[in-house]
Amino acid sequence: MSQIISIHSFRGGTGKSNLTSNLAVAVASQGKRVGIVDTDIQSPGIHVIFGLDEESFEYSLNDYLWGNCPIEKTAYDVSDQLKTANGMANLAGKVYLVPSSLKAGEIAKVLREGFDVGLLNDGFQELIDQLELDYLFIDTHPGLNEETLLSIAISDAMVIILRPDRQDFLGTAVTLEVAQRLDVPNIMLLVNKTPQAFTRESVIGQAQARYGVPVGGLFYENDEMLQLASSGVFWLHHPDHPFSEEVHRVAQKLLML
Repeated sequence: MSQIISIHSFRGGTGKSNLTSNLAVAVASQGKRVGIVDTDIQSPGIHVIFGLDEESFEYSLNDYLWGNCPIEKTAYDVSDQLKTANGMANLAGKVYLVPSSLKAGEIAKVLREGFDVGLLNDGFQELIDQLELDYLFIDTHPGLNEETLLSIAISDAMVIILRPDRQDFLGTAVTLEVAQRLDVPNIMLLVNKTPQAFTRESVIGQAQARYGVPVGGLFYENDEMLQLASSGVFWLHHPDHPFSEEVHRVAQKLLML
């Protein structure tokens, strides 16, 4: 049975796309066929982490939404492009990426005209069927809009990413309430960009007490992540780093859903 997992944050800047890419690749390393869809159409970017640029893909999610092509035409097998610090990665599974367009005209068209949000649901199911996916990760747009609500509603699990600051804590409460009203079966919190001065026990304890849902992982700020600058999947470049070890633990939890 395929699993649809929405990765969401109430605000931008939480490291959502980086965590999505790392978790997806970690799951694929266990022999799974994994798809990732960038539904952050207004501010796309996850394709950069996988080494794709605007010239390297003929179709994007935008083309599917406007009827220019079937959804499977927008999916790119990035498995053979994934690199470690020492060369090419050798995953046991597969990773497919559906990027959104970074062209200013395409983004402006979305903002100006919108699109049929209902097509997203059809597209997700078609991707799962055509690519025989075990997991489909949806990298959502921050905040709560129509396409995000649809993604949440059809998900088997939702991962909410927050930073340990007051604005994120307040916004996450709203997101969590919406997810619970939409009856998402599994909800997990991930705390990212945690300052080194904060203890793991205090941050996790505060989050779980506040929200009443499990904190699946906590990630500290680190210089190596800043140096990589989204030019690759961190988990592959630094497999023994504490951040990567935490990615592996979270991926194992997702595999057990």
